[in-house]
Amino acid sequence: MTDLLKADQGQDARTIHLVDEDSFADWKKEQPQRLRTLLDANRYEGKQGYQWMVLPGEGEDDWSVVSTVANVDELSPWCLAKLGEELPEGSYRLAGDKDPGPAKLGWILAQNQYCRYKSEHEERGDRTLLTSSPADIDRTALAAEATLLVRDMIDTPTADMGPDRIEAQVREVAGRFSAEVEVIKGDALEQGYPMIHAVGKAAARAHAPRLIELVWGKEDAPRLAIVGKGVAFDSGGLDIKAASGMRLMKKDMGGSAHALALALMVMGRNLPVRLHLLIPAVENAISEESFRPGDIIKSRKGLTVEIDNTDAEGRLILGDALHKAGEEETPDLLVDFATLTGAARVALGPDLPAMFANDDSLAHGIATSGGNVGDDVWRMPLWDKYDEMLSSSIADMSNSAQGSFAGCITAALFLRRFIPDCDWVHFDTFGWRPTAKPGRPKGGEAYGLRATFAYLEERYGQ
Repeated sequence: MTDLLKADQGQDARTIHLVDEDSFADWKKEQPQRLRTLLDANRYEGKQGYQWMVLPGEGEDDWSVVSTVANVDELSPWCLAKLGEELPEGSYRLAGDKDPGPAKLGWILAQNQYCRYKSEHEERGDRTLLTSSPADIDRTALAAEATLLVRDMIDTPTADMGPDRIEAQVREVAGRFSAEVEVIKGDALEQGYPMIHAVGKAAARAHAPRLIELVWGKEDAPRLAIVGKGVAFDSGGLDIKAASGMRLMKKDMGGSAHALALALMVMGRNLPVRLHLLIPAVENAISEESFRPGDIIKSRKGLTVEIDNTDAEGRLILGDALHKAGEEETPDLLVDFATLTGAARVALGPDLPAMFANDDSLAHGIATSGGNVGDDVWRMPLWDKYDEMLSSSIADMSNSAQGSFAGCITAALFLRRFIPDCDWVHFDTFGWRPTAKPGRPKGGEAYGLRATFAYLEERYGQ
C-alpha cells in the first residue's frame, strides 16, 4: 500500500487543484482565458457534486485536474477518493505544495477491489499520491490495511470464513508480531465457557465453536482487552430468522473483524500496552444439538441465563469472553465490538455505530477522536432502569428483554453484567455499507475502528 503514497521529492507528477464553493471564483480568475472558457463550457462552477475535471496544459501530454471538495482547509478522509478511483494511473500531487492530510486514507482505499470470487476483473495501474509528510505514510497504510481486513473478512462468505478461518486470520496477524495464540475448544470449551459452547454446538465439526485468545506486549504494561463477536453465520437458531433477515448474516462476525483489526493497529504501531484479544467464534446453526428457547445455561461467571430467544446469541458468547478478560488481572480498558442488535440500526442507521461506555471521559474521548479522524460514533445510554427488563422468574437473568423497546440498550446492559471493574466501551455496529460511496464500496465496513485507535494513541502514547 505504500506504493500508493510516496514522499514528494520533486518527481514528475500531475497537479490536482482543490477548490471549494468559497475559493473557486478567486482560483478561476488566476487561470488563463482558455481554461476559464473551458470551465464555463462545462458549467463547472466549483459546486459540490461535480467531482473533477481535466484541464489541458500547454504541451501535448500536459494536463492537470481540478476537483471540488467541501472545505479546502479541512480535508476529509474521503475527499480524494473519487479521484483515486477514476484518474488514470500515474503520480499526482496537490497544487501549492498542500499536503493531502487525512485524504490519503481514502486515496488508498479507493483503489482496492474485492475480487476474490470474480472470474474476470479489470486490472488497473496504481495512482500514486505524493505527500510532504512522509512520516504519515506508514501510519496511513496501517489504517488502510486494518480497514481492508475488516471489509474482506465480512465480505467473505461463511463457507470460507467460519470459526476455523477466523482462527487462521488471528494466527496470521499474530505471526507478524510474535504474539501468542491459544485456542480453547472441545471439552475444555464446554466445561469452561458454557455459553460459547451452547451457541456453537449445533454447527458441523468444521465450524466447531472456539475461544481464540491472542496475547502481546510487555507483561508490566497497562492491560488492554479487546473482545469481538465472532458469529460466522447466524441462522437465528431454533428461533429461525426470515430469509430477508438471514441474507446478510455472514457479516455477524463483523465484531471479530473489528477486534482483530484494532489489535493489528495496536501491534503495528507498537503501543505500550499488554494486549489481550478474545474472539468467541461460533456458527449459530440448527441441528439436533441446538440450544432451545426455555433452556437455562450457566455462564462462566456463574450467573444462570434463561434463553428467551435463540436469536439473541451474540450477547451469550460475549458474556463468557468478557468475563474471561478480567479473570486473571483487571484490564485498564476493555473494548468490545459486536454486530449485536437491529435496534441500534433503527435508532442510528447503518453509518453511525452505537457506543456505550461506563465512564464519561472515556466516551467523550472516543467521540472526540472519532470526529477528528472522520470516523464518527454516537453514545447511547446504559440506562439502569431498563435493567429489570432482563429479569427471569426462574434464573438470574434472561438473554432477551420482553417487548421491542430499547433493544440495543438492554443488550448492552446484559453485557455489563459480565465485565470486570474497569473502563469499558461497547460498540454495537452494523459492519455493512448498504450503498457505495467513493472509497467505500457496498459491503463490509469498519465503523468506530479508527476512532477507537486514535483514542488509544492519545491514552497510551508512545
